Amino acid sequence: MADPKGFMTTPRETPLRRPVDVRIKDWREVYLEFEQPKLQKQAGRCMDCGIPFCHQGCPLGNLIPEWNDLVWRDDWQEAAERLHTTNNFPEFTGTLCPAPCEAACVVGINSDPVSIKQVEITIIDKAWEAGHVRPQLPRAGTGKTVAVVGSGPAGLAAAQQLTRVGHNVVVYERADRIGGLLRYGIPEFKMEKHRLDRRLGQMRAEGTEFRTGVNVGVDVTVEQLRDDYDAVVLAGGATQARDLPVTGRELDGVHQAMEYLPLANKVQEGDLARSPIHAEGKHVVVIGGGDTGADCVGTAHRQGAASVTQLEIMPMPPESRSEAHPWPTYPMIYRVSSAHEEGGERLYSVNTQEFLGDEQGRVRALQLVEVRRTDSGFEPVEGTERELPAQLVLLAMGFVGPERTGLLEDLGVSLDARGNVARDENFMSSVDGIFSAGDMGRGQSLIVWAIAEGRSAAAGVDRYLAGRKILPTPIAPTDRPLV
Repeated sequence: MADPKGFMTTPRETPLRRPVDVRIKDWREVYLEFEQPKLQKQAGRCMDCGIPFCHQGCPLGNLIPEWNDLVWRDDWQEAAERLHTTNNFPEFTGTLCPAPCEAACVVGINSDPVSIKQVEITIIDKAWEAGHVRPQLPRAGTGKTVAVVGSGPAGLAAAQQLTRVGHNVVVYERADRIGGLLRYGIPEFKMEKHRLDRRLGQMRAEGTEFRTGVNVGVDVTVEQLRDDYDAVVLAGGATQARDLPVTGRELDGVHQAMEYLPLANKVQEGDLARSPIHAEGKHVVVIGGGDTGADCVGTAHRQGAASVTQLEIMPMPPESRSEAHPWPTYPMIYRVSSAHEEGGERLYSVNTQEFLGDEQGRVRALQLVEVRRTDSGFEPVEGTERELPAQLVLLAMGFVGPERTGLLEDLGVSLDARGNVARDENFMSSVDGIFSAGDMGRGQSLIVWAIAEGRSAAAGVDRYLAGRKILPTPIAPTDRPLV
C-alpha cells in the first residue's frame, strides 16, 4: 500500500476553484492546478483495502489502489499504464464523472474518502505532458469492417477497442464535429475540448476513420449499412428529451437544454460570434436539478444573465447520507457544483403549472406552485401559487430514450420495456450483427457507464466477428447504475 498511516494523518484535500468573479468572464475549466506533492499525499490516503469497494463503485473496474500506490511512489508512467488498462479516456471521467468510486471508498465509512477523481485526472494529464500516450496500432488486420453510429463516449470507446484488435472501424456522426455530448453537450468550463481533440488524434493515428455530417438512416440507408459492414454498433445516445407539456410551452424563449448548450459550445469553437439563444440581461429559469441543469446555470452566468433560478420538483436532499443510501451506494445528498457557487437560486419542491407570455408571444414568467410528495406522485400545496419572472426558460429534465423513428425502426431492432434497444449478454440487439452500447441501450446514465458499455460491446463484436475472447468485458448489459 501507499502511506500506511495516510488515511489517518492526511486530511482530504481537493483543488481550489478559480475565483467566481474571474472565471465567469471566461470559459476555461474552473479548477486551479493542484501541486504534485499535495496530490501524492492524497494518493497516500488509499488503504489498499483487502476488498476494495471502489472497484464495485466504478463500472469500469478501475484499478484504483494500484495506481494510487504508484502515484505515491512517484511512478507516473506505470500509473498511467494501469489507468489505461480499464479506461480508454480517463481525462473524460476525471473531469466529468461524479465519482461513484469515492462514494464506495472504505475510508469514507467514517471519514472523507480518497480524492480518487483528482488522482485520476492528474495521472492522465502528466501522461500527455510526458508523451506517454501514444497510438496503439493493431498487430494485424482482420479484414472485418465495423460501423459505429454515434461518437459520444460509448461510440468512441467501442471504436478504439475494435480498431486496436485489427478491425476496420468507421465512426459516423450526424453533427459537424466528432464527440457527441462531449463536444456539444458539456460546456467548456467543465471540460475544455483540447482534451477531446488530442484523444481523437490518437484514434485517427491508430486507424479509426471518422465521418461527420452523416445522418445514418437518411444519408446512409440501412441497406447500405448492412451491405458495407460486417457489424454495426449503435451508440447514438438517449437524445429524446423529456418535455413539459403545459400551457404556454410554445412561447418564444422556452427551449430544451440541448438546444441551448450546443450553441454556446459552437461559439467557443469559433462557428458563431454570439449564440442565438442568449441569456444576457435576462431572468433565466432552469427546470431540472441535475447536471444538465447545472451546465445551463453556469452557461447563463457566463452570458451575463440578470438572474438564474433552478427549479427541482423533488425535495431538497439532505446534507449527508441518509438511511436510504447506505455506504457504499452513491448517496443522494445536497451538492454545490461550480455553477451553483457562481450565483443564482435553487428552489425545491416546486412545479411549473404554466408559462406566461407577453403580447409579442415571448415568455415573461412562470406560474409556480409548491408541491408535496405522495404515494401517487406530487400534489400542489393550496395557496402557494406565485409568478416567477423569466425571459429565458431552459428545460433540463433528462431524457426518455433514443429516437425511435428512422434508424431504429428501419433496422427493426426490438426495444425493452423502457424504450431502449434490447441487447443480449454480448450487447447484440435482436437483429444479427447489430449491437448497442451506452445510453441508447441503457437509458440516460453516466459517462463512466458509457465507456464501460462501449468496451463491453466491442468485446461482443469481436467475439461475433472473430470468435475471440481477447477484449475485457467489465459489465453485463443488465446491470443497473448506482446513481
